[in-house]
Amino acid sequence: MATPGGIPGLDPSKMQLVADLEIEMMADMYNRMTSACHKKCIPPKYRDPDLSKGESVCIDRCVAKYLDVHERIGKKLTTISMADEEAMKKLQEQQQQQSK
Repeated sequence: MATPGGIPGLDPSKMQLVADLEIEMMADMYNRMTSACHKKCIPPKYRDPDLSKGESVCIDRCVAKYLDVHERIGKKLTTISMADEEAMKKLQEQQQQQSK
C-alpha cells in the first residue's frame, strides 16, 4: 500500500486514486497467481473434496515462487525508474547550463 506519510505533492483525491490503483493491481496479481497455480497444481477432474498432500505442496511452492518473482520484478522496476529519474534530472541540468 501507499506509505503512511503519503507521496509529497499529492492532494487527498490523488492519494485515493493511487491507493485504489494499488488495490486493483494487487487484486489482479492475486487473481493471476490463483489461476496459474490452480491450473498447474490441481487436475481438472477432482477426485477428493480436499487437496491431496502433493497438490497442497505444489500450491505452496507455486505461490511462494510467484510472490518471489513479483517482488524481484517490483524491485528491478523501481531501480530502473529511479535511474531514469536521475538521468532526466542530469539531462535537464545540462540543458539549463547550455541555455545560459
